[in-house]
Amino acid sequence: MSRTMVAGNWKMNTTPTEGKALVKAVMDKVPNPSTKVVFGVPAIQLMEIQELVKGHPNYAVAAQNMHQEESGAYTGELSAAMLVDAGIEYVILGHSERRDYAGEDDDLINLKINQALKHGLKPIYCCGEKLDIRQAGNQEVVVGRQIEQALSSLEADQLSQVVIAYEPVWAIGTGVTASNEQAQQMHANIRRMITNQFGSEVANNLTILYGGSVKPNNAAELFAEPDVDGGLVGGASLDADSFAAIINAVRR
Repeated sequence: MSRTMVAGNWKMNTTPTEGKALVKAVMDKVPNPSTKVVFGVPAIQLMEIQELVKGHPNYAVAAQNMHQEESGAYTGELSAAMLVDAGIEYVILGHSERRDYAGEDDDLINLKINQALKHGLKPIYCCGEKLDIRQAGNQEVVVGRQIEQALSSLEADQLSQVVIAYEPVWAIGTGVTASNEQAQQMHANIRRMITNQFGSEVANNLTILYGGSVKPNNAAELFAEPDVDGGLVGGASLDADSFAAIINAVRR
């Protein structure tokens, strides 16, 4: 099976009316994508967007977050069971904005990942370093620690259901993109870490996405790197033409 994927993270953007129009436009432009395409939409839109992609096997929907508990007095939260019952296939966990704004760390994210997997949801796990870490040359240590804390408790068959998204925090929303070489180096390092713990079969089938200002003008070169399996796309996923061009940039 192909490792490739293009996932759009809409964050807190689009009304339900705008979201439906955006998905319809993307699907009209790319009716039969050669890769898995995932729409990470605001919670209020999950069920409606899921209805739009139903019956299109290469399109799917992701929640942007999920609570680690089964149920309870957690006002405003969504449980894994709720998402599964709504037909949602993926959930984005560990995004840098959740880490910064909601104080989430990898111990909490590990609980969420385990809860998602327990219910059959596929986590898109985000990891990555800030600018000062990159400037100090400690990016591999920091990303390695994130992956160890969040994923080391999993079994190999569980990890096979996880997508990893490497997002250099210094390249999110800044217009700055990691060079192809920087992206490939980190993706290859992540795959080596997974090989060391879970074996080469799991690592070789693991989808690792690049998530840092992916745009139509850089997607093809990034995706051509051997360990870059696609992208977790922010701003460009809000424009149908741009997102369609990024989807079409996947050639493997």
